[in-house]
Amino acid sequence: MTFNAKSLINADDTVFIFIDHQPQMSFGVVNIDRQQLKNNTIALAKTAKLFGASTIVTAVETESFSGYIWPELMDVLKQDPIERTSMNSWDSEELVAAVKATGKKKLVIAALWTEACLLYPTLCAIEEGFEVYIVTDCSGGTSKEAHDAAVRRMEQAGAHSITAVNVLLEIQRDWAKRESYDGVMNIVREHFGAYGMGVDYAYTMVHKAPQRGEFPHKVIGGLKHEHA
Repeated sequence: MTFNAKSLINADDTVFIFIDHQPQMSFGVVNIDRQQLKNNTIALAKTAKLFGASTIVTAVETESFSGYIWPELMDVLKQDPIERTSMNSWDSEELVAAVKATGKKKLVIAALWTEACLLYPTLCAIEEGFEVYIVTDCSGGTSKEAHDAAVRRMEQAGAHSITAVNVLLEIQRDWAKRESYDGVMNIVREHFGAYGMGVDYAYTMVHKAPQRGEFPHKVIGGLKHEHA
């Protein structure tokens, strides 16, 4: 049995909000490698979908400035974004109504940029009584200082910092949850670097599972090793 702790994220009491993961916003991010930022954000979206959590996606000034949300993210979320003009998504009546319609009080938020589009709705949501988890490695700022200062300010207001892999493991928690186990391992292997490489190694070399690639590695020639 997995204890449904109030201090932990649970899929049935949490809303995932993805804010402004758009090209023009991405161009301004310097505190994290932008490919890593995209990788982490896609993993976060896959986590929400795997566990059936509520998701909301929103975009700012799409056709006049920011461009379309990353196609990889849209392909995972498969829902229409809420369009805005304000940097503060909490100014959007449509978005706030969507959040409140879920009846859930925990928000997992990732946004570009940290110092504006993550900071402002986080402070507003906390003021309205929501518990907010900011995904720091799925958010980015125009400088390391700007990102870090915004994170400190949100934490001082009561937000909880968290990372994409932290979210995945926190919702899974118990490896006996077989219904989500394979999905979790797929996300780990596709998105989480050395952790995923280690899982691939253990599956194939220790447990003798088949390789997962469409074109598996065939060992042709080479030395035959005798094991005692």
